[in-house]
Amino acid sequence: MSEPSERAPVKKSRGRARREEIEARAHLLEEEFKAQVAATRAQIDATTVKIEARTGRNLPLAILIGVGLGVLLIGSLIFNKALFMIFTGALIGFTTFELASALRFAGRDVPRWPSVIAGLASVPAAFYLGDQGRWLVVLGGIVFVALWRLAESLGKDHKANAQDLWKDVAAGTFIQVYVPFLGSFAVLLAAKGGGEWWALAFLLVVISVDIGAYASGLSFGKHPMAPRISPKKTWEGFAGSVVAALIAGVLVSLFMLQEPWWFGLIFGAVMVFTGTVGDLTESLIKRDLGIKDISTWLPGHGGFLDRLDSILPSAAAGYVLFVIFT
Repeated sequence: MSEPSERAPVKKSRGRARREEIEARAHLLEEEFKAQVAATRAQIDATTVKIEARTGRNLPLAILIGVGLGVLLIGSLIFNKALFMIFTGALIGFTTFELASALRFAGRDVPRWPSVIAGLASVPAAFYLGDQGRWLVVLGGIVFVALWRLAESLGKDHKANAQDLWKDVAAGTFIQVYVPFLGSFAVLLAAKGGGEWWALAFLLVVISVDIGAYASGLSFGKHPMAPRISPKKTWEGFAGSVVAALIAGVLVSLFMLQEPWWFGLIFGAVMVFTGTVGDLTESLIKRDLGIKDISTWLPGHGGFLDRLDSILPSAAAGYVLFVIFT
């Protein structure tokens, strides 16, 4: 009669041992998982540090923001031209304000809000009034900003000698030409019949140029292209941008614009030229101003102009190609 009572403690001890063994294995697996996660995170952090050292910015975050802006631009362009006009106007407004702020930081007394108002006026003018109306509005905006600065000089807070005053007027004029005038070409192009596909095409090619330059420059970049202007830009990156632009140009030409393949080579070549010139121009502006980024509004990019530098001159080139070939 004592045998069952003797077996019960044995079963309990075996059950407890098995449970402890399972818990030990689970704890060991948990520790191994935590160690693997920590090692992976360390590898990602090390890779991110290397990428930032090569590119000068947080590349994954920059790509994420760039893709987000691209989706908004392309989506608005496909679904509703008016939405594209509104979104482009917002980008032009923000970019105008940050460039005026950067110039003020460098010592040029540029009226910021008048510059923004004048810049925004060019967008609906391009969409509803066409090229001639846009020219008149842009010229009117330049005169408006100049007169505003001259009127400010009559007060105590904005007095300046004649030389500095004319430099301020020239800086305000430069902003209107560089951002609203060039940017409004995209709106002008989209407003044309079938022009939305040309606007979409030039945006896709310019995005391909940036991606090709980043990928090849990050992987193979060794020889600086313009070290005094943009130390991070390399000839290897430029070669990658050319290849990406030509491939993208041929694809959009055949499947989007219904143009022959050879036009795609012309389209891609023009876009990589204007995109590179735009990038170097913005780098030169920042170098002259003594700043790394125009602003800090877009993490990983700096400011809106840091993202739109390639797009602005490419918009004008895309419109010219549209006029010539259609």
